[in-house]
Amino acid sequence: MDAGRGSGRPDGVKKGGGAQPAGGRSSVRRAKQGQGGKFAALLAAIVVIGAAALGYAYQSSRKPIATVDPNLPPLAARGYALGDTNAPLQVLEFGDFECPQCANFAIVTEPDVRKRLVETGQISIRYFDFPLPMHPNTWPASHAAACADEQGKFWPMHDQLYARQEEWNGRATSNPKKLFMAYATGLALDAKKFEECYDAKKYQRQIDANRLEAERRQVNSTPTFVIGKRVIPGNLPYDKFKSYVDSALAEVKASAAAPKA
Repeated sequence: MDAGRGSGRPDGVKKGGGAQPAGGRSSVRRAKQGQGGKFAALLAAIVVIGAAALGYAYQSSRKPIATVDPNLPPLAARGYALGDTNAPLQVLEFGDFECPQCANFAIVTEPDVRKRLVETGQISIRYFDFPLPMHPNTWPASHAAACADEQGKFWPMHDQLYARQEEWNGRATSNPKKLFMAYATGLALDAKKFEECYDAKKYQRQIDANRLEAERRQVNSTPTFVIGKRVIPGNLPYDKFKSYVDSALAEVKASAAAPKA
């Protein structure tokens, strides 16, 4: 009788045990060790690749550290003036180019303010950038406005940025430069000079000085207006804006008429 035939078990299988390959338990042990070695090698490779990827991500996220002359004096905020700076009253506006309520004021109310109050010599307006952190494209917009100002076109660019805010804001694009270049061309600016100015962030410090002026005055929202001694946050309709102007002009007149001590 052939070995194992009478028992109905294949060769190499002991009674009461499961099927094993020829060579018995030592073969099984060697097979398991081989599989374990492959798993360990695979795990090690994953660890190495993961570490390399993390290192790359860390290096990629690092930005070069800029250096500046520590002896440079701090810039004084100057803003952008509209109208006769010798007008009886100068209104300050702190605005963010990506702020929807600022755009609403610029489009709806400001044309009347300019025609009825600025052009008649009652007030002048001085606009200060106050870029807010929740608006990803507000700093680029401020750069575009400052570079337009370099060529005498701040207010036309101001108007374009607010009128076309939905085209370039952070919800619409992550790279608004192409649109700003189109606005500059439409305003007949020297496109090469504008682009060089924009790419170099030439007026970064001046924009930051305007922002710090807002913080110094404890402005915390846009738009905010300083009209005489009042600091008024929020978008104002023309009638409300004019009522504040009238009150401030009356106070200026009363102060001028008061006898000197």
